[in-house]
Amino acid sequence: QVQLVESGGGLVQPGGSLRLSCAASGSFFDISIMAWYRQAPGKQREWVARITSSSSTNYADSVKGRFTISRDNAKNTVYLQMNSLKPEDTAVYYCLANQRGLNYWGQGTQVTVSS
Repeated sequence: QVQLVESGGGLVQPGGSLRLSCAASGSFFDISIMAWYRQAPGKQREWVARITSSSSTNYADSVKGRFTISRDNAKNTVYLQMNSLKPEDTAVYYCLANQRGLNYWGQGTQVTVSS
């Protein structure tokens, strides 16, 4: 079983940056895909970015060119660097890990983009 703990959320002005972290417990090498999702108030949870065990990455069109996902296997941690933030990026951001076909979720971290 995998446990995920997100951190790094907060309040930032439009155009600002934040870096989210997702620390995973257990065997990191058994985790094939890690991803970030977000859920804004009144909306469905949506996929943001993912990274495979070989560090191949994919991004939603809405964040492409602004967000960067990366992983540090030595620290069992995945990061989401978010630049040029917009008010529409406001949401609770969740980390997901896929281990042997099972999905595990973190508790989420709030990101608010507002002046």
